[in-house]
Amino acid sequence: MLLTKNCGVPLDMKAVGENGTIEGYGSIFGNIDSYGEIVEPGAFTQSLFDAKRKGSSVKMLWQHNPDEPIGIWDDIAEDSKGLYVKGRLLIDASPRAKEAHGLLMGGALDGLSIGYRTLDADPHPTKPGIISLKKLLLREVSIVTFAANERARVEAVKSALLSGGLPALSTFEDFLREAGFSKTQATAIASKGLAPLLRSESGSDPDAVKALRAAVDGFLQSAE
Repeated sequence: MLLTKNCGVPLDMKAVGENGTIEGYGSIFGNIDSYGEIVEPGAFTQSLFDAKRKGSSVKMLWQHNPDEPIGIWDDIAEDSKGLYVKGRLLIDASPRAKEAHGLLMGGALDGLSIGYRTLDADPHPTKPGIISLKKLLLREVSIVTFAANERARVEAVKSALLSGGLPALSTFEDFLREAGFSKTQATAIASKGLAPLLRSESGSDPDAVKALRAAVDGFLQSAE
């Protein structure tokens, strides 16, 4: 499944030109996001190199919809801040691109979000419950209204468990809320189930992580 992640830094008017040019950051390094993950410097290096070698392009999409390309990214590169992107909305060729441009200029849209697959991730060495994303396969960068979606958070929880780590407490609580629990129930479940693992050496116990993963998988299967 393709995951999505917002950079967390809104575009400003100066980043969107009257002729459809657009620039900003699809991802920011070092920020702990709402999924309890950190994109590390170098995470996109191999993906960008492979795309250039193969002559393929990272797509500019509308709201992560593969059926709605709306422009071209002319420049994508890592710098000290994150994943820098610069491109053109094809406002003369695509009605959706023209719509996106108008909404961006009016301030109704201000977000960029990446679509990617995780190739290498590990528990952060100094931040309990946080996952370091070390290598990502970048597929697209979208113009978006809302950064996240529910399924992406579910996948973030499962990814943390599969990598042998634990999700951040807030991420797990959000996951439970989206699964149908009330705020009180989600807080109680997380505080009594996950929090003790994060506070103790049990957090590095493969059996404890395996048990939590089995419980999450079992719940997801019963809910489908």
